[in-house]
Amino acid sequence: MSSGFDVIQGTSGRGAASCPASTTARAWRSDRGQNDPVTSSFFVPQGISDHGREVFSTQPSAAGPWSPTSQHGSPPAALLARAVERLDTGSERVLGRITVELLGPVPVGDLSVEAHVVRPGRNVELCEATLYDEERGRAVARAAAWRFPSGVEGPRPETEPPPHRPHEGEEQDAPVYWSPGYVQAMEWRWVKGAVAEPGPAVVWMRPRVALVEGEETTPSQALMTCVDSASGASSELDPARWGFQNPELTVHVLRPPSAPGSAWTPRPPWAAAAWGSRPPRCTTSRGSWRGRRRRC
Repeated sequence: MSSGFDVIQGTSGRGAASCPASTTARAWRSDRGQNDPVTSSFFVPQGISDHGREVFSTQPSAAGPWSPTSQHGSPPAALLARAVERLDTGSERVLGRITVELLGPVPVGDLSVEAHVVRPGRNVELCEATLYDEERGRAVARAAAWRFPSGVEGPRPETEPPPHRPHEGEEQDAPVYWSPGYVQAMEWRWVKGAVAEPGPAVVWMRPRVALVEGEETTPSQALMTCVDSASGASSELDPARWGFQNPELTVHVLRPPSAPGSAWTPRPPWAAAAWGSRPPRCTTSRGSWRGRRRRC
């Protein structure tokens, strides 16, 4: 794996309503004991289905913190981005914007994925990808992505790097009430705040494992393994009392990332309503993006 990190800053969070309010913060576990579910990848390829779709078995590393049978949102988002990346339209393309719709819980089980170009074009093209639960035979996530020609420099200068670096952050223990899996499969370096502490937070993160077994994870795929963590990096509400669901995730890639790591700065999204939206910012070693997610 590359040594690149991504950094997340900000706030918006998902919590488990069943968690005791007295549970302390400072909560990300990095130890890797005998019950550690971390494997060498999030997914293992299993060939092609009768429908012509790529099939993958999900590894325990992809399990989300709320249930060992449901995935965290980031690995499925990255698998959809991979499907889009692998579409060959005759010229090199880069991801400019991707929207992922989570249609329901994504199981830790066999999945299949397909992708196609919806709107071809010389300067811009729209692609779609769909992820299926093989056991139930239904779609569990969809992505729509705009791709642009690679190598075209924009008029703006390079994005300024964050004032902090990964080595300045610290690893923290995960909440004891969380199921193991994705959290342990990622490396977290907290510069400010903690997952169970209300308020803004800043954290560098990168995957410890490959997205797909036997493949090198591309920078865009690595970025997508991080993005859905923005809503959990910090929260304006007590995550021990409030739960959040993200049915949608939108990422605008301002410049192609060059290493699988991100620094995040989420920002408070909440107002006096049943949903809120405020774009967090993610910075990589060369590139940045703004994301949006809605909560119901």
